[in-house]
Parts: sequence; C-alpha cells; structure tokens
Amino acid sequence: MSHDTQAGTPHGTHDKLLRMANQIATFFSSQPEAVRAQGVAGHINRYWEPRMRRQLFEHIDAGGAGLSPLVIEAAKSIKRPEAA
Repeated sequence: MSHDTQAGTPHGTHDKLLRMANQIATFFSSQPEAVRAQGVAGHINRYWEPRMRRQLFEHIDAGGAGLSPLVIEAAKSIKRPEAA
C-alpha cells in the first residue's frame, strides 16, 4: 500500500496540521482584530513542537493552499524552526 506524501509527511498528517491551524484561526477570529494574528501565533508557538511548525512553514512556502488568511498573517510572528 502506498501513501501520498507532502514535504516528506504522510498526507493525512499534513491535512491534520492544516485543519488544526485553521481551527485555531477560527477560534481567534472572534477576538478583536488587533489581537487575532498574535493569538494564533502565540498558540502555535506555545503548543506546536518544532516539527509541526516546520511542516506548517513548508506548506506556507509552497503557497499556503487551504490555509485561512489569518494563519498566513500570523505566520509573520510564528517562530520558524531550523531546517531538519
């Protein structure tokens, strides 16, 4: 059985990360506009391990298809891990 991969990651894991990022953005979208992106970035910086953040940035660098614009905006404040 073969598995599709994206950036060296099983496709299901990749989709789960995108879904999680978008869920975080959905939660913070109810906050005042001035704190939304920082809220998303702060959550991801605190709770996502470097491997997860690396995969998120690989997806953003490849165009960010399917990500909420709020996640893209928050990426400016998300700590980019070193390459593996």
